Amino acid sequence: MLEIDRLRLQAGPQILLDGVSTQFQPGLVYAIIGPNGTGKSTLLRTLFGDNKAISGTVRYAGQEQLATRSSDWRQLFGYMPQDSHISADLSVLEVVLLGQMSRLGVRVADEQLHKALLALESVGLLHLAHRPIHALSGGQRQLSLFAQVLLRDPRIMLLDEPVSALDLKHQLLLLDQARTLTRERQWITIMVLHDLNLTAQFADTIIALNQGQMLACGSPQQVLTPHLVEQLYGVPVRVQLDEDGTPFIRPSRTQTPPCADKAQPATLPQAA
Repeated sequence: MLEIDRLRLQAGPQILLDGVSTQFQPGLVYAIIGPNGTGKSTLLRTLFGDNKAISGTVRYAGQEQLATRSSDWRQLFGYMPQDSHISADLSVLEVVLLGQMSRLGVRVADEQLHKALLALESVGLLHLAHRPIHALSGGQRQLSLFAQVLLRDPRIMLLDEPVSALDLKHQLLLLDQARTLTRERQWITIMVLHDLNLTAQFADTIIALNQGQMLACGSPQQVLTPHLVEQLYGVPVRVQLDEDGTPFIRPSRTQTPPCADKAQPATLPQAA
């Protein structure tokens, strides 16, 4: 079990995380939702060890983050950051193999190479294995980095907006695979998502953050209520349940942009 207790993080005068406490159980998928700039990515980076909290604790299986060497702590994680840009002159296969960097020797073992190719095949990129990573689209880079995370076989998987550049087919492929492997291998998976309907479909537990504070933590049915969604995003919504009891969210009315009623029609310059 991964635990965070009264986690507080500050950058200058700005409070990024304000007393966040919760527990993450193996075999479950957790989604963090909330408006932009509210601490979602900050929480993932803090769990991974990139950010240092000013107070509070992060603990996994009784092992405290601050009492553990950074390199040892990070071995627990497969972390896929929001930014998928890679400037290094590497092939897709080489990027995926970096998921086992700590185990790589002078020569890549046949078993490691086989596992990397299987990871690429699982995300539909085997045919691009020897393509330069910088020649791929943003969505293909996201899938490559997801394959790298899978190769690590982590205990905890952190995915920061993993489907932001993907089409619908590959969104469903990635999220379904993440959920399936989380169940089979008893991983803890924590991801940041903006699409509330995908969140409702694939998350076991949803954590709602706003201005660094946790407003709610529970099942999709408990968290994705019209009141809480409007509280988070300032948008009135309707929430319906499908035949499986999964919430489906849609705006209840079209939002009128501020000052739209004051806008004047554009006028074309008159010919001289």
